Amino acid sequence: MIFVTLGSQKFQFNRLLKKLDELCEKGSVQESIYAQTGASDYIPKNYEFGKFLNRNEFQHYMNKCDTVITHGGTGAIITAVKLRKKVIAVPRLAKYGEHVDDHQIQLIKQFDGMNLIMPCYDIEELDIKLKQLKDCTFSEYQSNTNVIIQDIRDYLGGCDI
Repeated sequence: MIFVTLGSQKFQFNRLLKKLDELCEKGSVQESIYAQTGASDYIPKNYEFGKFLNRNEFQHYMNKCDTVITHGGTGAIITAVKLRKKVIAVPRLAKYGEHVDDHQIQLIKQFDGMNLIMPCYDIEELDIKLKQLKDCTFSEYQSNTNVIIQDIRDYLGGCDI
């Protein structure tokens, strides 16, 4: 199963939802899809969806899926990679009214550089990325929380936090 999560911010991502519908219609995507569409106003025709999910619903679909397709949001990506899901991340772009700027490109490049995700910078390559994903092996996510805590301790002169 593929879980699509587009976050809960005020920005639409109709372009991605339409592309998935197109791939379903062509038969390029055989897996079932559930999409959390957020602020998007496009209504998918070929897969199930919900606008916003509560924490339990989100966790249900995240646990159930094999693959996550998401925008370039840090929270969605980290949640998926921590659960060892295969992730395709597509950046929201300002020119389509999907965000105020193109910072998601840089975020996706960072996650790709750590070999945690499959980036999809060109939505027309989504079908190719889905095929490539099947044979990909990604690195395990390593949290840097302990490094940050140690840096703070060192800065504060060894105080217990």
